[in-house]
Amino acid sequence: MKKIGLVVNPIAGMGGRVGLKGTDGKEILKRAKELGAKKEAILKASLALKQFADLKEEFVLYGADGEMGEEAAHLANLALKLVYTSPFRETSSEDTKKLVHALIKEGVDLIIFAGGDGTARDIYESVGLSLPVVGVPAGCKIHSPVYGRSPENAGKLVREWLEGIPLELVDKEVIDIEEEAFRQDRIETAVYGYLKVPNDSRYLQNLKSSTPQSDRQAQESAALRLIDEMEEDVFYIIGSGTTPNAIMEELGLPFTMLGVDIVYNKALIAKDVNEADILEQIKGRKARLVITPMGGQGYIIGRGNQQLSYKVLSQLAKEDLIIMATQGKLNSLKNSPLLIYSGNEEIDHLFEGYYRVIVSYDKFVLKKLARP
Repeated sequence: MKKIGLVVNPIAGMGGRVGLKGTDGKEILKRAKELGAKKEAILKASLALKQFADLKEEFVLYGADGEMGEEAAHLANLALKLVYTSPFRETSSEDTKKLVHALIKEGVDLIIFAGGDGTARDIYESVGLSLPVVGVPAGCKIHSPVYGRSPENAGKLVREWLEGIPLELVDKEVIDIEEEAFRQDRIETAVYGYLKVPNDSRYLQNLKSSTPQSDRQAQESAALRLIDEMEEDVFYIIGSGTTPNAIMEELGLPFTMLGVDIVYNKALIAKDVNEADILEQIKGRKARLVITPMGGQGYIIGRGNQQLSYKVLSQLAKEDLIIMATQGKLNSLKNSPLLIYSGNEEIDHLFEGYYRVIVSYDKFVLKKLARP
């Protein structure tokens, strides 16, 4: 029987919906809790485990007690052999590393882990290239291509591995962004190492890519088109990224480079908002969401903008979604569709379909939006 190690970072992603752009550090975690942040990584880990739970006679699952693994295994109706118990009420990166060392000592053949880029760094520091791993996306910022396109896709990849489907093991980058710089609207990323991942492009996400500087003129042109189409007495939720930010620059308004702002009648009414702020502003009112896909990955919802949750989307109609993207960014996606993963499958399906994407003032491209 194959041995699978399970690692869950229970605080991963808690800062997303409350607009904190991560949960690194005790003070940020405390602030996230004060704002009502919920733990979602356990549920996402269980969604991955459920994809291969029916093969439980073929493997043994090892992990930690409580929120670091036991709860997710229980939700997936899987037995878990405990190899580590955290002595702390709130787990930390040190617990992750200690758990991984215990899994290695147990002789696991593969590790599936739920978290964000910080968790991937912890896994790399403990595993290196000695074992294959599969990441379950559960963090606020997920640049590293060691993760599945969704929790379900991560689980499907592990299922293929269990079924003996020949999969090449490839070295994928572990990339992380400096959270404090991120909160100050600066992007500072670095490659910290590589992890060995079973490769199937249907299930793994791509490396995030930046918008080329040469696309700047196209961003301005697209922004002018959107401004000309703006309606009076409509709330415009302006998503993160340089392309939507061009709207704010053309209107002469302050903006949050990596957060979400709200505009009404071409004036800023709320800056760097979280989920609760957005819901308070738009409830019962006409609103539109302006958003751009993540370069290289194609996500418009589900990566780095958890403020735009399924609760926010439930207040909007499909025609209220406005997508902007430069031709360079669309080229980076090749022929892949744009992606939405709000955490609510029913809501995601409501927004699936084809959209007119604003590329420049007089150019539009038809792109499909789908759940990964």
